[in-house]
Amino acid sequence: MFGKRSHVSPLELRKRLLIAESELNRAQLSEEWQEMTRGVRDLACRAKIIAAWASSAALLAAGVRALRRGPPAPGAAKSSWFQKVLKGARLAWAIWLAFRPRGEPAEPKQRRSEEKP
Repeated sequence: MFGKRSHVSPLELRKRLLIAESELNRAQLSEEWQEMTRGVRDLACRAKIIAAWASSAALLAAGVRALRRGPPAPGAAKSSWFQKVLKGARLAWAIWLAFRPRGEPAEPKQRRSEEKP
């Protein structure tokens, strides 16, 4: 066994080692890419949460500011009660949109009962 020469040339052996090293590098790159993708997804999720909270806080601050506004200037026209109700409804709608649960849209109850056996 020790006296026999290998049929594999040094060039062929080097080629096989390079191919094996390339496969290892591909596997490592794939793992790193998946890890980076998970990190980006996590960052995007956190950014969405922060954006939702910031939007809600801005709406709340605007609502408080609108309610704390002082009396109109002496030369300004007085708004009617209907305009005040309309502004309040718009504010309530905006706040509801900001705090509503985000998920799948609700289906009518009739459909749900029809689908269940």
